[in-house]
Amino acid sequence: MALWEYKVITSGKGGFATPALLEKFLNDLGREEWEIVHFQSPADNMLAFTGLARRSTQRDWSLEDAAATAAKAEAEKLRAEFAAKFQAAAASSPAGEEKSPSFLEEKSAPDDGFRKPVDTSSDSDPDAAEKDEWDKLNEENELPTFFDALKPHMRRNQRGPGMSVGLDYLVKKWELAEADVKGALVECGMQIPTDENETPVYVEYDGDLFWVNINRRGELWINTREKPRPVFRVVKGTAVASDVANPSPTSAEPTAGRSAAEDVSAGRAEGEQAAGEPTAERKADNQKPKQGGAKLPEGPALLEKIRPHMRRNRHEPGGSGSATFLSRALRCTEADLVTAFKSLGLVVPENAADKPVTIEVGPDLWWLNLDSRGGLWINGREKPADAGPKTAELPLDSAAATPTAPTSAELTAGKPGPVLAAVRLLLTETKPGGFSGKTDRLAEQLGKSPDDFVAALVAAGLKVPAKAREKPVFVEHAGEIFWLNKNAKDELWLNAKASKYADGEAKKPSGRGKKKAETKE
Repeated sequence: MALWEYKVITSGKGGFATPALLEKFLNDLGREEWEIVHFQSPADNMLAFTGLARRSTQRDWSLEDAAATAAKAEAEKLRAEFAAKFQAAAASSPAGEEKSPSFLEEKSAPDDGFRKPVDTSSDSDPDAAEKDEWDKLNEENELPTFFDALKPHMRRNQRGPGMSVGLDYLVKKWELAEADVKGALVECGMQIPTDENETPVYVEYDGDLFWVNINRRGELWINTREKPRPVFRVVKGTAVASDVANPSPTSAEPTAGRSAAEDVSAGRAEGEQAAGEPTAERKADNQKPKQGGAKLPEGPALLEKIRPHMRRNRHEPGGSGSATFLSRALRCTEADLVTAFKSLGLVVPENAADKPVTIEVGPDLWWLNLDSRGGLWINGREKPADAGPKTAELPLDSAAATPTAPTSAELTAGKPGPVLAAVRLLLTETKPGGFSGKTDRLAEQLGKSPDDFVAALVAAGLKVPAKAREKPVFVEHAGEIFWLNKNAKDELWLNAKASKYADGEAKKPSGRGKKKAETKE
């Protein structure tokens, strides 16, 4: 009957560092003929466990066991003799050569049926096995530093100089817990920021700078770049008197019959002009006011000068340009350009939501507006031929005019002309020949409530659809047809496009919707 010895096995509180170490520990138990009878692992850490193992301490004697014992003893004897010869040959080799480890160096006594005593002094220490594994690992393989281990996984930074790698990538690549990698960052001297606006803390290692940053999605990134080398050193200059800094201008005045350049050459040849003394031409250049360019034109000439620098407006017909870009294009300051706009009669709005005030300059309409970031923009578009004067008129021979807000259209039932003519200027071009605008926004620009504005459109002959795909009713005015439709968000929109009929009625649609044609203005 076999007798058993038992052993409590555990990985310690934190568990093994890698699955490889756990696998090696279990393999060692198997080679020592330990049988695991209980194994328990927590759900949050598969590398930590506690358990119980057992193995037999005595075997039943048999003829097969005796033969195996004799064969093993003979094999061990041959191995010992071969090991002795190998060690003698290694001793005679040059001292600089490194001995390669071999299993022949291990010697064991013949198996006499009893096992050797097992050292159980460290069985009560749960971290003893883990410590032994780490010691063996450090002896066998010299681990790289944390900074050297980072470099093979780094890629070029797309948002700045140097290279970077994400913390999530390292956790998956190294098969470590995120807390372990963060702990390594802190131990190496780097600080983990709490938000994206925090100033990074740089750490130097082997001539490179390392730091950690966090992006808007809360992801941690480790960055590195070469440490910048100083190219100059700062020294303090000595102040000089004003009379030395500004020499008398008479010393550089050209003589009769010679130019300033000839005087400079002659003065240097005769030793009359000191080294570094400015010439009359340089003084004249220094005395010019640094205004960044010619003076801005006034009146309509200013609009003609900025027109080539404007681009097509994305939201409505016409062109637009930012004051920042135009000031650089005209080589002036933005404040001077805004002053010129005000002298022209344009009104700078205080807020981005303020209603713009347009002025009329010849055949065009001009106004200023603010974007969501507070940038000032100037806009211009050609005045439609069928629209009555709704803005302050600026004569072509006048440099300024007093703008007035556009007059809202008279919303009279049964008279589509004034309503559609007033709204037509506010519609935004959606595609070639097509224009549209949300009724709520149009009513706000006209100074009316949405209900009153829609009621006026209905009185003009248009029909509010009950759902998105209902066929609309068309009304013709000034060579264009107008209709109302709803989108998937149940928003009501007014649309317009050029009519296919020169002076007739619009084509009547088939289905539930009835189209009306109005040519009366």
